Amino acid sequence: QVQLVESGGGLVQAGGSLRLSCAASGRISRINAMDWYRQAPEKQREMVAQTTSGGGRNYADSVKGRFFISRDNAKNTVYLQMNSLKPEDTGVYYCNAMIATTAWGPLSSYWGQGTQVTVSS
Repeated sequence: QVQLVESGGGLVQAGGSLRLSCAASGRISRINAMDWYRQAPEKQREMVAQTTSGGGRNYADSVKGRFFISRDNAKNTVYLQMNSLKPEDTGVYYCNAMIATTAWGPLSSYWGQGTQVTVSS
C-alpha cells in the first residue's frame, strides 16, 4: 500500500526557481531508485533526474546544471531543485520510485499523481 505524493509545483517566470518534493509512505521495506519525470503538452514522458540507493545522480541533458535532485532516505523523500527555469520546462512532473514492500522482496515501480509546473515567458 505504497503512496507517492508530490508537491511544490506552480507558476513561475522564466529564470525563476521551484523546489518539488515527493514523499513515499505506506508499506515500504526498501527504496532503490527515486526519480523525476515530466510530460510536456503534446510530448512523451521523459526522465528528468534520477537517484540510486548508492548515491548516484543522473540528469537529462536539457536540465544539467540547472536542476538538482536530492534524497532524504530517513524521510523517504526526494526533491528536485529547479533553477533558471525556461518555458520549455513546462509540464506535469511525476515522481517515480522502485520500492520493495518486504525484505528481500522484488522491487516494483510506483508513480505519484504529478504536479504541474508552468514557466511563463
